Amino acid sequence: MASLRTILSNEAGSANREKPPRGWPLVLALVALLSVSGWAYLIAMVADMVPVMDMSEAGPGMVILNSFNQFAGLPAEARAALAVLCLPTNATFGMPGTDMTAVDLAKIFLMWAMMALAMMLPTAVPMLRAYHSALAACTGTSAPGRSVVAAMFGYLAVWLGYAVVATAAQWALSVAGAMTTMMAPASMALTASVLLAAGLYQFTPAKKACLGRCWYPRWVFVTDEGAPGVVPGFREGLIQGWVCLGCCWAVMTVMFAVGLMNIVWIALLGALMAVEKTFPSRILPPAIGVVLLVWAGVLVSLILLGNATS
Repeated sequence: MASLRTILSNEAGSANREKPPRGWPLVLALVALLSVSGWAYLIAMVADMVPVMDMSEAGPGMVILNSFNQFAGLPAEARAALAVLCLPTNATFGMPGTDMTAVDLAKIFLMWAMMALAMMLPTAVPMLRAYHSALAACTGTSAPGRSVVAAMFGYLAVWLGYAVVATAAQWALSVAGAMTTMMAPASMALTASVLLAAGLYQFTPAKKACLGRCWYPRWVFVTDEGAPGVVPGFREGLIQGWVCLGCCWAVMTVMFAVGLMNIVWIALLGALMAVEKTFPSRILPPAIGVVLLVWAGVLVSLILLGNATS
């Protein structure tokens, strides 16, 4: 009888661990709120550009928004002349001017920060869910929500660090004339270089190791000594953020190749990274690398062909 009670108790414990721990809906709501805030900001930027600018200059796929453009139907020369008059100085919401002042750099950083919220935070949901469950199972705490929220902010801190680096890179490329005023690459050479680097990275040991940690998180600060606090949770988030950065920085950097305000590719790359990080696959990561390398190869061929005929 005692052994039967033990078996039933173990089965009940297993069932309880399989249930979503209390407090998770709050965490999920906060993630959703921040992600929607990021998307709202980016969409507002694009919406402010659409009425007066040729959106095809923002990168591949954005031409579909020209149906809402008041310049639509005009000759290309007229649209180009009007676009020069209307291109961002400080007139368009969130868009930096050409002078690259401190205010412009702040706008660029804010744009990258919003991209981190829109593209990268949703990809962290499986990791945060697993962390929440691990805390509940190991500590016996029914709602370790504050630790998970702290982990979320630790994760975001890493991607905000990436936003600082991306801001500096965008500033340098803009000063060098490699980026247009629409924050798109000014030449196929830049596009091909970014795609080549991102494609090659998909086959590196660093990519495989970081992606494996995204698929199967390993916790550093989960113990049986009671509910963890905010600081251990934040440190756990930093670790997981570094792992995610090692996995996704190259695909995220593809934005430099397709246009930084290309809302079509923001959605596409965000979804691609979410799928890659969530579902273990031996095929998808190298397949992404092959696509990027083939794309880069086509552009290099076009560049060489153009040089040969000029």
